[in-house]
Amino acid sequence: MNTLHNFAFNVYPYLCLAVFFMGSLARFDRDQYTWKSDSSQLLRKGQLRWGSNLFHGGILFLFFGHLFGQLTPHWLYELFVTAPQKQLLAVVAGGVAGLLCFIGLSLLLHRRLFDDRIRLTSHRTDIAILLILWVQLAIGLSTLPSSLHHVSEPTTMLRLAEYLQGIVLMQPNAALVAGIEWHFQAHMLLGMTIFLLFPFSRLVHVWSGFGTLAYLVRPYQMVRARRLNVPVNQGLPRRGS
Repeated sequence: MNTLHNFAFNVYPYLCLAVFFMGSLARFDRDQYTWKSDSSQLLRKGQLRWGSNLFHGGILFLFFGHLFGQLTPHWLYELFVTAPQKQLLAVVAGGVAGLLCFIGLSLLLHRRLFDDRIRLTSHRTDIAILLILWVQLAIGLSTLPSSLHHVSEPTTMLRLAEYLQGIVLMQPNAALVAGIEWHFQAHMLLGMTIFLLFPFSRLVHVWSGFGTLAYLVRPYQMVRARRLNVPVNQGLPRRGS
């Protein structure tokens, strides 16, 4: 069990990140025609507007919340808020965003599974990745009661943040995760697995979403009208001439 734990939290994260980056680059280079979101809007719009907006809004909030919340050093955010205040903010804001995202994803999953036309045109990987995301959100929501209980003494949050920062700094320490409740560990492992599956699913279109930010800084595109090389005193030829 010790060896398995060390592999899961010391080696597996880097394996997932390597596949995430190299696999995405290889797919963009070799299979650009598959680089798309595979939207089913043309088949049926019902549930899509609510489901898509709730899911995308919630998942973006959760992504950036996890990114900055866990990777920001303790000494930096302590200038503004204490660790208990930060955890309470994460529980409330993350709980609301997670619940909205879970409702939106449930709507999207329902229409893919129970609409015959959408189910027949969906790839197995489409349904599989939606199910994995649904389970990941469910596990994440299940951690909220424990997080709320630990607000007064947020040692679990601090240990998880230190572990994730160690992964980024190439100093993994699986001992920081040992002894933490199972749903926190399952949430982290499944999150790593999503990065592993990312290049082989429709999730690659997320790269394109972040890529559109380049339009904010790129120079203006010059468009000039095309003129016909026809003398001023000579009209265009008439039909039939």
